Formats: sequence, structure tokens, C-alpha cells
Amino acid sequence: MDTLTIPLFPLSTVLFPGGPIPLRIFEPRYLEMVSHCVKKQTPFGVCLIRDGKEAGTPAEPHEIGTLATIVDWHTLPDGLLGIVAEGGDRFTIQGTQIQSNQLLTAEVALIPGDPVIALPSKYAKLGHLLSEIIEEAGPLYASVQRHFEDASWVSYRLAEILPLDTVVKQYLLEISSPLTRLTHLQSALRNLFDA
Repeated sequence: MDTLTIPLFPLSTVLFPGGPIPLRIFEPRYLEMVSHCVKKQTPFGVCLIRDGKEAGTPAEPHEIGTLATIVDWHTLPDGLLGIVAEGGDRFTIQGTQIQSNQLLTAEVALIPGDPVIALPSKYAKLGHLLSEIIEEAGPLYASVQRHFEDASWVSYRLAEILPLDTVVKQYLLEISSPLTRLTHLQSALRNLFDA
């Protein structure tokens, strides 16, 4: 497994490979992180918070997260920095350090990507549902390349878009089989519609 050292951005959300994430940046440590990542064209890591909060002292992250590459930045109406990042490879945290500016950094091992599997016919309805949702998803998904024939891509997009609990989303991120992920999503959708 490849390893690298990256800054971490623990959040109350889960980022999936290939997915977009818009962020408002206001803390000095993250402004420095964004500046460094843009200048050096390097990623940072997004992890769901296990314990703690997004602002203030560094939160304790879940061990598995996703690399994030900044693809756009702009000034928001409130004057803060807005960025859009795109999910890359998943990783496992090997160890963390807190920098003097309270930025959390980690040595991470990259997790191999999902195998490329065509979307099986038994999950075709999930592909159709996703197609309808993405058409209505707004500008954030306008530039996301569509791969409705790819089981992994469909499973990741549904996992990020559906209104699931973040603990469930984290569980789906940690699954390395797109077909297993789709099976769990099919079950989650039944529960959503039965509720």
C-alpha cells in the first residue's frame, strides 16, 4: 500500500471517491491548509468526526477517509472562502499529529480502488433512480462525469446523495465491494420508503 502524509479536515459529513464537496473555510489552520494545497497541487484528507466538533480543538476522526483535491475556490457572499473539492482514493489513517496551528496531519495508507464492475441488471432501478436525482441535484453535480454503467460509481453517488445517517454513510465508505455497497443501499432505500 502507498503511504503519504496529508493534512486532515475532520467533518460532520462523509466524502466518497469521485464526489464533490463544497466547504466554507474560515479557521486560520484551514485557510493555511487550502493555500498550501492549491500552491503545491496536493490533496487533503476528509474524515467523518468520531468525537469532537468541526471548529476549535482538533476532532478525533474515523480511521477511513477520502483524499480531497480542490477543483474550485471563490469568495462567498459573506466574505468567507468557499472551495469545492473532489473525492479521490480512500485511505486508512496510520497515525496522526497535531501541528502548532492545531491542524491535524496524518500518515495514511491508500486503499486500492473498487474493482471495475458493470452495473448488474438487478440494480438497474438504482441506476435509473440516480439518473433522476442527479438531473435535479443542481450546479454542484453539473461537472461531475456520469458513469451509470459502473457499479462503483452508482453506489458511491447514491451513498452520498441519499438522506442516510452519517454513521451509515461511513459504513458504506468502508465497504470495498461495489456490489455489497449496492445491496446495502437497496435495503436502505426500502427502509426510507417504508418509513
